[in-house]
Amino acid sequence: MLTKKSHQNIHIITLGCSKNIVDSEVLSRQLKAGGYAVQHDAESVEGGIVIINTCGFINDAKEESIETILQFAKARKDARIDRLYVMGCLSQRYKSQLEDEIHEVDAFYGVSDLAIILNDLKVDYRKELIGERTVTTPRHYAYLKISEGCDRNCAFCAIPLIRGKHVSRTIESLVAEAHYLVANGVKELILIAQDITWYGLDIYRRRALAELVRALSTVPGLKWIRLHYAYPAGFPMDVLEVMRDAPNVCRYLDIPLQHISDPILRTMQRGHTADQTRELLQKLRASIPGVALRTTLIVGFPGETENDFEALKAFVAEQKFERLGVFPYSHEEDTPAYALADDVPEEVKQERALELMALQEDISLELNNQHIGKIYNTIIDRKEGEYWVGRTEYDSPEVDNEVLIGSSYPLIIGEFYMIKIIGAEPFDLYGEPAGEE
Repeated sequence: MLTKKSHQNIHIITLGCSKNIVDSEVLSRQLKAGGYAVQHDAESVEGGIVIINTCGFINDAKEESIETILQFAKARKDARIDRLYVMGCLSQRYKSQLEDEIHEVDAFYGVSDLAIILNDLKVDYRKELIGERTVTTPRHYAYLKISEGCDRNCAFCAIPLIRGKHVSRTIESLVAEAHYLVANGVKELILIAQDITWYGLDIYRRRALAELVRALSTVPGLKWIRLHYAYPAGFPMDVLEVMRDAPNVCRYLDIPLQHISDPILRTMQRGHTADQTRELLQKLRASIPGVALRTTLIVGFPGETENDFEALKAFVAEQKFERLGVFPYSHEEDTPAYALADDVPEEVKQERALELMALQEDISLELNNQHIGKIYNTIIDRKEGEYWVGRTEYDSPEVDNEVLIGSSYPLIIGEFYMIKIIGAEPFDLYGEPAGEE
């Protein structure tokens, strides 16, 4: 139950990706400084103000956002909440349509309307709070958004339409934010952007990701730095030196490849070929022995033939990615690919996605079995049922494998332990504290 008067309470509901999480955390910090009591993704919402931070990237995400808005619109109509605001990517992309169709929402805001939201809530925007956030993830890890927007022109992607051109933050501001987060208990930073490899080109006139990671690696108390969303074309190879040499940079890289068939890559406007992809992957593994590579693939893109899909399957079997996600293509208006015929039936898209994930399940089990008997530094994320749930440096939260450890051991959430792997499943490992029999 909320203890303050309903008009002093704000509930923030965050949908979509980790970038939205950061936006909600920034908003929360400003609102708290303005005197509001803020709750994030509460299990039960009664009274007060609700702000929904939406996703508008692909069809499934849009449907989830609309369903959530409608749920709270009914609560607003029934006077179970006082006001309802909608922000984020869906609101940015479809603001006029949403305003016409859902009248219970008090106001819709785009992705860059933080100051406007605060003004409407009678809160002064405080510049001195730039770099400060109310972390909503478990206290020991946080996302660090190093840039906004994207200058790439991938045919399937609506992000440049929603978030605009690439804008990097300065190294100094990011290091200062890292110090702030570590001082508040964060031990692992996950670097995110639409494309982290583009970092620095706009403000430094050079790719400066390696320089940024090196600077962050010197922050006292920062145990792990993890890199997400690295575009393969033009990958800055100097980053590999930092990943190899800095002890607190995880041997982990999220590098979305999307496909391997050259005709599909050309139509996707990815800017790299199958041969260049394989060459890059070979360099990554040679430069950082034992690196865990995570990628995402799209199936059912316009024009994808059975031969294209078979090539993709062969590529997955050949590369044996440690982590893999698969998405059926979503035909998004105003993207370059929208001019193409969405000619792969939806049931075929789903079948192909399931087929790839079944292949990956076998690969993941094979790789996981190789960890049995080995000892890894493991951070504990939470306690769930009869297990402590942790991760090694080779796994990112929410999307990757986890290490399950018997709950009878006296472990502490947010602490690191040397864990011996004693069992494996396709997407989970089982472990015990090293030295335990």
